[in-house]
Amino acid sequence: MNMSRKGTLAARLGVTSHVSVLRRKLERLARAFPSGSSESVEEWLVDVANERGAGIVTREVSLRWPERPPKRRELPDEELVAGLCLLQSLDRPHMFRLAGQLVSRGELDTSSLILLGRRERLEGILGTLARQALRVQPDHPAWQVLGGAFGDARPLREPLLHWTRLAEPIPVNGRCNAGAWKLVR
Repeated sequence: MNMSRKGTLAARLGVTSHVSVLRRKLERLARAFPSGSSESVEEWLVDVANERGAGIVTREVSLRWPERPPKRRELPDEELVAGLCLLQSLDRPHMFRLAGQLVSRGELDTSSLILLGRRERLEGILGTLARQALRVQPDHPAWQVLGGAFGDARPLREPLLHWTRLAEPIPVNGRCNAGAWKLVR
């Protein structure tokens, strides 16, 4: 599951990526706990996030886990979120939606995610996601913490995704009301 720099998020954003300890761990876990049809670490991460209930983005695959997916002690949710945001990954913006959904649940250890974010050089990505999420829900505790830690990170050369990709409209009288939104949990 190795890949060249071409087609990576780092290439699109015009930044360099380091040799990631987390990326190596994810590659090892993807081999140890194959999801059946995933052909890349990125697809495997989507499958793991789906298995943990993050369903804003899914892959159309009937059989995902021939044996079992990794447990949280083997891959904590904080590492899953960081893995979905790695600069070394293929440029697949939908992965940020899954990361956002996992953070929006408010069940992560934000201090652990902040340490991982700094170690993996994700300040710009997590800062951008936090700013986007806080546009929807300014009082969200987890996003406030991440925004405080990474909100002043240097802006990225290219946009990651629009804030509406982290949210969903709140229906009124059974119809979509684009004037009110909530974060996808």
